[in-house]
Amino acid sequence: MSRLNLKKVAQEIRKHKSFLITAHTSPEGDAIGAELAFYHLLKKLGKRVVIVNEDPTPVEYDFLPGRENIVVYTPKLENIYFDCMAVLDCSDLSRTGEVRKLNKNNKPVINIDHHISNDNFGTVNLVDTAASSASEIVYRLFKEMHVEIDRKSALVLYVGMMTDTGSFRYSNTSSFTHQATGELMRFGFDVRSIYRNIYENIPYFDMQFLIKILKDMHLSADGKIGWVEIPAKLLRHKKLSFDLSDHILSFLRSIKDIQAVALFRENLGYKKEIRVNLRSSGKVDVNKIAQAFGGGGHKAASGCTIIGKLSDVRRKVVAKLRENLK
Repeated sequence: MSRLNLKKVAQEIRKHKSFLITAHTSPEGDAIGAELAFYHLLKKLGKRVVIVNEDPTPVEYDFLPGRENIVVYTPKLENIYFDCMAVLDCSDLSRTGEVRKLNKNNKPVINIDHHISNDNFGTVNLVDTAASSASEIVYRLFKEMHVEIDRKSALVLYVGMMTDTGSFRYSNTSSFTHQATGELMRFGFDVRSIYRNIYENIPYFDMQFLIKILKDMHLSADGKIGWVEIPAKLLRHKKLSFDLSDHILSFLRSIKDIQAVALFRENLGYKKEIRVNLRSSGKVDVNKIAQAFGGGGHKAASGCTIIGKLSDVRRKVVAKLRENLK
């Protein structure tokens, strides 16, 4: 990571008194961890801060300190005041959803991210594609600005790094990631309890739904591609309290000989809008595939939103996956 870029962001932070923090729609562990860590950093510097996300925080992250400070977007927030907007873990501004419209006066934007598809949309950009997570970049900001990492900050930073590395199993885990999380663990929080809260805390009725979905998984290309579809009619009658996407994708990716997997989900309330999540075992660059459909992310984990019928979208994406098999 460029030390110069760290300095530029530090200077931008010092210039402003009030901040709006946001991340991508459907926030997960890294987005939430990075937001909360950045929130704690700014508060320690005496700044006024508000976090606004397009979508609610998944219940599995309710235990995180500062979680109560995350506000879900409503049009009533349109007159919210801030000097600077900070966007974390987001490859392009459109992925913040309606929240981006709150910056109607074109206030400066700090872009902190690690996706290779990031388009450097910020006034100041701190994008490090070698970082394990946005949380790892915020950790470096604490160090650059000589702001003490307390127990609350350590916990949310750890969660961000842990979740985006697949509990330190993915190839984006570096020696620096281990070094940083090793320092954070000195605060003595219960890592087993953290893991259980996030991954082993699925309500019984959600687990029944997960089993139902997995019963209809499909394989093609001699078992090298796997996918699952979730039509809107299933979601309308099932109020999920837990985000099952990662569990579905992890299950598919664990199948022998699988190279790439996909989850196709019809978005409730949006006619013919399909959310596509892609994962790779490492041989297929799913970021390139997601970019072909207007999305992006990482080589091994990416996503996009496509307008069309569920069956048509699935056919196009699976065909693209076939083209990229090794």
